[in-house]
Amino acid sequence: MSTKGRVLVAVTNDISSDQRVHKVANYLTRKGFEVVVFGRVLPTTFEVDRLYKIVRRKLWFNANFLFYAEYNIRLLIFLLKNKSTYILSNDLDTLPACFIASRLKTNKLVYDSHELFTEVPELQGRKFIRSFWKMLEKLFVPKVKNAYTVSNNIAAFYKNEYGIEMGVIRNVPYLLKADTPIPITFPTKNKILLYQGTLSENRGLKQVMLSLNYLEKVDLVIIGYGKEKDELVNFATEQKLNERVFFLGRIDYDILHNYTKKADIGILLEELVGLSFKYALPNKLFDYIHNELPVLASPLVEVKQLIDKHGVGVLIATHEPKHIAEKIRLLLLDEDHIKRIKNNQRMMKENYCWENERQKLDTYFS
Repeated sequence: MSTKGRVLVAVTNDISSDQRVHKVANYLTRKGFEVVVFGRVLPTTFEVDRLYKIVRRKLWFNANFLFYAEYNIRLLIFLLKNKSTYILSNDLDTLPACFIASRLKTNKLVYDSHELFTEVPELQGRKFIRSFWKMLEKLFVPKVKNAYTVSNNIAAFYKNEYGIEMGVIRNVPYLLKADTPIPITFPTKNKILLYQGTLSENRGLKQVMLSLNYLEKVDLVIIGYGKEKDELVNFATEQKLNERVFFLGRIDYDILHNYTKKADIGILLEELVGLSFKYALPNKLFDYIHNELPVLASPLVEVKQLIDKHGVGVLIATHEPKHIAEKIRLLLLDEDHIKRIKNNQRMMKENYCWENERQKLDTYFS
């Protein structure tokens, strides 16, 4: 065991594309901790070479209540069987097992809330399921002494709701990356609107597709995966946009920036559905900024604050496709505006980088 101790990290994904957990685990490893990440096997899982150990379990169930029950049982067994100094729980769906194990083993529990789990769009209108998660949140979160999250507004929500103090560690990229550039090509010669991230509900992607009907020589490239992919592919086909909307699938984060920097506009059009999206500070915003890609964004509270303050993009007023097209057209045609945005991004990323944010982890892991 490392002289600093062992950290067991819990995630419900396969860790392959979870850059926040990867950056945290990397930092703790380089600080002298032995880090083990517990996740699961997904149909799209691929092998990754990391400094820390990854343990993945293939589950019988992969959705709904049975998945969360099976996962937490397997996680609890793993945590109890393995020695540790710290247990790091990522999001509410890992917290029950992590909390119980920390109490039984008297380990220090650290909680990283990537989002407002009980306020995600997927739970809106699902009263029984949301009430179940809210019950778990009320049961465990107020008892967690060491916690941090991704944005100031989420931290303020938990302070108001449960009286707990959460730190804020933003999900931002490294400023200095040692990656080797690789040549890439897009499947179109037109201007590129780029969306990268999870393919789930309320991301504004259908509206962006429809905005293409008002634009010429502009196409949409979507990089990522998620349960809505088939729905989005079918929608593009139904709207006869399949020759203007391109799905590149899941791309390793270590080479993703090669695509990001070659696009023309970065899309971040999450809809204001639920407080989790309203208060979100998505990592793709910072990926766009670090690759000097002008951002077209929804007025999410903290996204709007950063864009207004630093001038790194343009905000939409509505998700109406014609309005989105107008914003895109103005942004693409105004070369002076683009130059100002890129210059502002170069200055902004000096402060909003992982080299700065990661130092806050020393408060929780000493």
